[in-house]
Amino acid sequence: MLIFATRPLSFISSFHFPLQQFCNNTVTSMDSSKPFSTTMAADHSSSRESHKVVVSNGEAAISLEEWRGWGTTSTVPSMVTQVVEDLNMLEKNVDAQMVFGGNHGKLSGDFKVQEDKKHRAKYQSLGDSEQKLQFFSARQIACRVLGSRGYLCQKCWLCSGDCMCSKLITCPLWNRMRFWLYMHPKDFLRQNNTGKLLWQVFGVHAASLCLYGITEHEDMMWDALKLAGKDKVWCLYPNKNAPTNSVKDSMAGLSFANVENHPEMADVAHSLNFILIDGTWSNSGAMFSRLKDRYKVMWGEEEIPCITLNTGASLMHKLRPQPSWDRTCTAAAAIGLLDELHDLPNFVSHGLDNQAKALEDAVEVLFEALTTRRLRMGRSITRKERHNHDIF
Repeated sequence: MLIFATRPLSFISSFHFPLQQFCNNTVTSMDSSKPFSTTMAADHSSSRESHKVVVSNGEAAISLEEWRGWGTTSTVPSMVTQVVEDLNMLEKNVDAQMVFGGNHGKLSGDFKVQEDKKHRAKYQSLGDSEQKLQFFSARQIACRVLGSRGYLCQKCWLCSGDCMCSKLITCPLWNRMRFWLYMHPKDFLRQNNTGKLLWQVFGVHAASLCLYGITEHEDMMWDALKLAGKDKVWCLYPNKNAPTNSVKDSMAGLSFANVENHPEMADVAHSLNFILIDGTWSNSGAMFSRLKDRYKVMWGEEEIPCITLNTGASLMHKLRPQPSWDRTCTAAAAIGLLDELHDLPNFVSHGLDNQAKALEDAVEVLFEALTTRRLRMGRSITRKERHNHDIF
């Protein structure tokens, strides 16, 4: 989540969208020939939906097709592969099946007890904080992928029965612009995550997923940013320890006349790159510090350029408790950026208002899907009231 000065977004209250097939529910079938089986049980007397995924026969490997089905363009990260191999080996050495249950790909049962001991020992044996971060991230991601097989739709990250993909409408992003979703592993495959909407609407090359602590992802992002140059890189983050600029201050002087007249120049080197930190507010500080450190190594400067927005609480704020109303979701931050850019004379001709509207519609689709799911499960759809002194 990000925090910005408050300006409510104009979300439409109705939910009428033309049907358009966007993807299949999953690329993973529940056929008995597959190396895993899935059982799901919904307890309507409970406030949460339960499910169980059993991965057996030592065949839990993550294929490139499966990995990219979750919204990434990278190869399967080596550390994630290693974690999966370690899980397979442990299953062979202990008398317990690899079982995932509950939310977020959590291990359960006797296997969890054995794996917990092993992973704690390995974590303690790692030599430095960087190795520990990489292991933590890889283990989180590996378990979430394995524990979501046959349960979550790969495209929208909702359970298959709540899949919203047929209601989403795609829209091309202006080709001089690129989003980077710098996502914390604990937000990866979360059903209420809004960052995923950016690549669902704009495509995986216009809005690229970069997982925090995953070397292949971070190197991919920084290689692209280096090619673009530091004058075309911004982070949407309210850095309280350094001056931040508004969209107008940062972008009003840019000119695209040269590249617009030469279509062959439509590449990474001529794109504006915006990094969106996609994680809880408590995790965003560490993520931002990591961005600053890498920026300093690459360009020798202490501070990464930051932009603040005038956007406020989004529609999702009704379902997701936040410390205060002025903290908003990732998709709302992107919408705010597109809206504010469209208001500038040098950007007005690029259709950014329509692109903002397409993303705004996607947030409404997600909100409707999550609301329907909560009602089906007997859960409240009213945001918890807390920190009322921050709400005006």
